[in-house]
Amino acid sequence: MVTLEDVKSHPVVDSFIRKGNEFLGVMGFTEHSYRHINLVSTIAKNILERLGYSQRESELAAIAGYLHDVGNVVSRNDHGISGAQIAYPILMELGMHPDEVAIVISAIANHEEQYGQPVNNVAAALIIADKSDVHRSRVRNQDFATFDIHDRVNYAVEHAYIWVDEERRAVTMDITIDINICPVIEYFEIFLERMMLCRRAANFLKCNFELVVNGSRLL
Repeated sequence: MVTLEDVKSHPVVDSFIRKGNEFLGVMGFTEHSYRHINLVSTIAKNILERLGYSQRESELAAIAGYLHDVGNVVSRNDHGISGAQIAYPILMELGMHPDEVAIVISAIANHEEQYGQPVNNVAAALIIADKSDVHRSRVRNQDFATFDIHDRVNYAVEHAYIWVDEERRAVTMDITIDINICPVIEYFEIFLERMMLCRRAANFLKCNFELVVNGSRLL
């Protein structure tokens, strides 16, 4: 069976991740390199493991998490769909079973809030994992005076964690925001769609989605 390590060692995957992140940097987007994809991969896998899903399904979530942004090498627009198209021949070449390929590429294609849907367990875990990575370390712009709202919100987030409570069937996103940099309302201004998608993803996994900001539960 194809593993995450098999995918990581593929030269095309490595090249496309590096170049995609480079191209996004030119356009002023936040970091989408190894730090981001490895974190999303780990969180997606952990979500399914803690909710009692199989080791293989959890590994597929890790693979989808690692590959989810590979489409940025083509364009930021619809990068989930282009990423799925890129991942398909790579996974087939590695010898992954077509049923598993279908799960992974559908998860990749459905991870963005503009058109994404939790169509399977892997997609649901990937959505939550990806949208939880909001943090100041992702901001590439070093001039605070020129920050746009996305830079400001990301920079204001000091900590962001996903907690999974299997007994309560709850997935909690716990965020600490420096309100001297960004008021909480600005987080919702740009991320409300993401939080709604996370709620649908958690519901797909038969869980409630909770959002805690600076110690206060908002969802």
